[in-house]
Amino acid sequence: MLEKRLPRRQFLRQTAATLSVPVAHALAVHGAESPSPPVRAITRGPAFHWFSYYDKLQFDPSGRRVLGMAVDFEHRSPRPDDAIKVGMVDLDADDRWTDLGESRAWCWQQGCMLQWRPGSADEVLWNDRGQKGYISHILNVRTGSRRTLGHPFYTVSPDGGTAMAPDFRRVQDMRPGYGYPGLLDPYADKAAPAESGIFRLDMETGRQELVISLADVVAMGKMPGDPKDAKHWFNHLLFNTDGSRFVFLHRWAVPGVSGRGTRMLTAKPDGTDIHIVDDYGKTSHFIWRDPQHILAWAWRPSHQGAFYLFTDGDDQVEVVGKSVMTGDGHCSYLPGDQWILCDTYPDSRRCQNVYLYHVETGRRVALGSFPIPKEYTGEWRCDTHPRFSPDGRTVCIDSCHEGNGRQMYLIDISSFA
Repeated sequence: MLEKRLPRRQFLRQTAATLSVPVAHALAVHGAESPSPPVRAITRGPAFHWFSYYDKLQFDPSGRRVLGMAVDFEHRSPRPDDAIKVGMVDLDADDRWTDLGESRAWCWQQGCMLQWRPGSADEVLWNDRGQKGYISHILNVRTGSRRTLGHPFYTVSPDGGTAMAPDFRRVQDMRPGYGYPGLLDPYADKAAPAESGIFRLDMETGRQELVISLADVVAMGKMPGDPKDAKHWFNHLLFNTDGSRFVFLHRWAVPGVSGRGTRMLTAKPDGTDIHIVDDYGKTSHFIWRDPQHILAWAWRPSHQGAFYLFTDGDDQVEVVGKSVMTGDGHCSYLPGDQWILCDTYPDSRRCQNVYLYHVETGRRVALGSFPIPKEYTGEWRCDTHPRFSPDGRTVCIDSCHEGNGRQMYLIDISSFA
């Protein structure tokens, strides 16, 4: 039997000492001179290490154990027989790495969905590929016991009991680098198959069911450009902070034609009560602020490309950080929702910039500028994907700025609090 679980936001806040408003005065405004916060590597070669996406729980509740993945090559697409190691770093034991398992279901941008199970201090989740298809593991790092479910997952509810997943075969067919190599999409010749879509997975029983089909969503509402010859897929699923709804992206592309379209939608975990939140065609990275509000980089006529705060189920939309959060990035709210943690894609100097945005004052605080070699591009680029510790005082990024390949780094912002 699993231990009692906490809601995700309580789980993140149980040891939180939220960054206070005076930090905005202690740190420099974007563009001003200021000392950089301490940065240190917590992994090292010869293997290459990274965690990937920004919306997963990388730190355990104590902030001591940090999850990561390891591989012995870079600069090419993974092949079906390429296995990565899954492990964790003990920050209180000289950054000692411990192997936890391996995976043959992974990609450069999102790894194998490695994360701590929400509400648990000891259970770790990740996807893999078995003899009959994609699977997922639940490992207790304290006891060593492991269960395997017959289906993969993407996002997990705040109580750790339910997961949602797209059809990873479809994702790989439509956008390599976000799906998993090894299995072919059985519906590749169909534009919007009724048999493919979003699946709900019971993390206790392993039972899976299709709750939203591509065919159903394509028939809903409007799509910019009214694409007649497009193929459709789902990606980027995320539960809200109380588990009552989840957000997902409906994407489409015309074979042989560059570019893609995107709509952002939400639904209940059973697939009902679907809302079209943004249908202008260019929604990108997003995060839930609370059960009703979603921060997302998108395009709208009012302010063109910008971060917008959407209200789920309502037409209310407001722009956020227009003058200082000027480009797409991987955004998160730190505990307390006073600060937004974000990054940028490489600038003209090929530097990726990690920063904080203070919601109340509109100030941007630089956390570091990390050069990225030109070899890191396309599918195997190394985005920083900043993630925060439960107490909101440490940031972990993936970076290759020291010339040692991709490794994981901690940025200590505790001295500014």
